[in-house]
Amino acid sequence: MADSGTLRIVHSAPQERYEAILTDPESDPRDVEPTDRLVGYLDYVSEPYQVILTHTVILDAYSGRGYAGQLVRTVLDDIRSQGKQVVPVCSYVRHYIDQHPEYADLVASVTS
Repeated sequence: MADSGTLRIVHSAPQERYEAILTDPESDPRDVEPTDRLVGYLDYVSEPYQVILTHTVILDAYSGRGYAGQLVRTVLDDIRSQGKQVVPVCSYVRHYIDQHPEYADLVASVTS
């Protein structure tokens, strides 16, 4: 399966989910049926000052192609633009932040 399409990230606030969608570059915009394919998603729980990132999934058919990193980067950038912090419960998100220290300031500090 070719994956030369464009990856776009769609935010669904009511579902508390970001979805990674791969669009077929050869699709005709006049087509009634979309040729978009769900690649994966990131679930979260929104709180007033922070976003708890709970789970990242990339479907098996699309794993190993960098889509998870693109998804997490887009989500973190969106949260930054909202002025919120993150609680990275998801192990992939924690690892991503560890590997990309430019996002370390987004991690909510733990207070007792």
